[in-house]
Amino acid sequence: MKLNKIHHIAIICSDYERSKDFYVNVLGLKPIHEIYRAERDSYKLDLEVNGQYQIELFSFPEPPKRPSYPEAAGMRHLAFEVEEIQEAADEITTHGIAVEPIRIDPVTNKKFTFFSDPDGLPIELYER
Repeated sequence: MKLNKIHHIAIICSDYERSKDFYVNVLGLKPIHEIYRAERDSYKLDLEVNGQYQIELFSFPEPPKRPSYPEAAGMRHLAFEVEEIQEAADEITTHGIAVEPIRIDPVTNKKFTFFSDPDGLPIELYER
């Protein structure tokens, strides 16, 4: 078997409208398809990252909280590549979101930082 690429990442949120606002208006992802599934009382929003379908945002009634800290087994974080890390971090903070200090990856010498989505999912910005 040969894997070609990551097709998409699915994220379950606790407050659909708040998370939709975050991913669309804060991170600037483009909605490409939204559906309400009445039988599951669930929304599903497909989002583009730079012209590619990559993220599915789901809502479900009363999802359990995600263990993040201390680090738990499972997906550790979601990372996005940016051209200019300081500019991107500054833009995130204009939305009232705390961003960690920018650090340097000791292996690649690239700059990176972290912040969290409305449900505490760690998101990394990594400079190209």
